[in-house]
Amino acid sequence: MRVYFCTPASQTRESVGVELRFSSKNRMHVPRTIRRLLLGFAVVLVVCLAAYLRFHHAKPVLEVAYAGNKQVVLWDSSAEIREVLATLKYGERLDVLDHFQQEAKVRTTSGMVGWVTDSDLLSVDLWQKMRDLEALAASSPVEAHGSTRVISNLHVGPGRESPRLRQLAKGIPVEMFQRQAVDVPVAATTQTAAHSEDADTAAPPAVKKEDWWLVRAYMADDSTVTGWLLGRFVDLDVPPPLPDYASSAGIRIAAWFELNRVSDAQGGARSQYLVVGTKGPEGQACDFKQVRVFTWGKQKDRYETAFVASDLCGKLPVKISRLAGASGDPGFSFQDLSSGKAEERVYQMHQTVVRRVRQPGGAPEKGKRPHG
Repeated sequence: MRVYFCTPASQTRESVGVELRFSSKNRMHVPRTIRRLLLGFAVVLVVCLAAYLRFHHAKPVLEVAYAGNKQVVLWDSSAEIREVLATLKYGERLDVLDHFQQEAKVRTTSGMVGWVTDSDLLSVDLWQKMRDLEALAASSPVEAHGSTRVISNLHVGPGRESPRLRQLAKGIPVEMFQRQAVDVPVAATTQTAAHSEDADTAAPPAVKKEDWWLVRAYMADDSTVTGWLLGRFVDLDVPPPLPDYASSAGIRIAAWFELNRVSDAQGGARSQYLVVGTKGPEGQACDFKQVRVFTWGKQKDRYETAFVASDLCGKLPVKISRLAGASGDPGFSFQDLSSGKAEERVYQMHQTVVRRVRQPGGAPEKGKRPHG
C-alpha cells in the first residue's frame, strides 16, 4: 500500500492543503457469478417474505370450548411422549384449532397453544346449559343439604345418559333443590332374554327408576357448580335425632326444615322441625308421601312427634312461612297430587299444635296429631 501527499498547484501559501490517496494493488475480487447468485438469493428471500406476509393467516378456530375439569393438562403435542405446558382451570375459555383421535389442539386466551383430551372440554352449548341451571338453582329454595358419598359425576340433566358436566370428589358439600325420577338404563346383558327360547312367553322386565337431584356443589377452591346428581350418591346432613325417629317410623327422609326454636329446661335453644319423606324404594312419582312435625317436649326433655299427615303425594318445594305479629308462628305449604290434580295444602303451627288451613273445595283432612 502506498500513500501519496499532493499539493495542488492552484493552492496558495495562505491555504495550504494536504490530500491523501490510498492505493492498493491487492484488492479482493468477487467473481461475477457469485455476485449474481447472492443478488438472486436476496431477491428470492424478499419475495418469499412478502408472500408470507400477504397470504399467511392464523389457523381458523373450529369452535369455542371451556375447560371442563378442576385441572386440565395442556400438553405440547398429541404424541405419547410429551411435556406439560400448563394446567388450565375449570371454566377457562379455549379456541379449538384441530382434532386428532381423542385429543384437541387448543389456544388459550393468553395465546398458548397445546393439546388437551376431548373429554376435558365442555362445548358452548353445555356451558350455557350449566349457566341456566345455576340461574334455576339461584331462584329455588334449598330443600336439603348433604355431601357426596363417593366420587360422583355431575350431569347437565337428570339421567346417566345425560352429558357430564364435572366430576365431584367424595365429601363435596351440596345443596339440593329439585328431585326427578328417571328410568334406569337397561343393561345390555338383559337384552339376551329377548333371544332365548322363552322370549315369547317371558314377561318384560319391570322398568326401574332412580332419584336424581338438582344440586349446587361447593368445591374445594371456593367455586360452585350446578347440575344433576344421582340421589343415592348423597349422604344427607339430617340433624340428630331426626334420622333415628325417621328410621323407627320406616321413613326415608327427602327434605327437612327448621320451623322455629324454643327454650329447653336448661334455657338452651332447641329447633323444631318439619320432615317430609316416603316409604319404599327410590324412583317414586311423589317427592314425599308423609309429613311429620317434631317439637321439643320440656317435661320429657326430648323430641316428640307433634303432627303426622300421610297418604299424600307431595311435590317439592315446601315453602316455610311466618305469621306477622309478635307470635311469628311458623307455617308451611306444598302441592299435593293425591287427588289426581295439584292441590295447595297449607298448615299453620301454634306452640306444638299444627292445623291445616282449609282451602275452598279442599279434600278432607288426612293428618292427625299423635297421642302419648
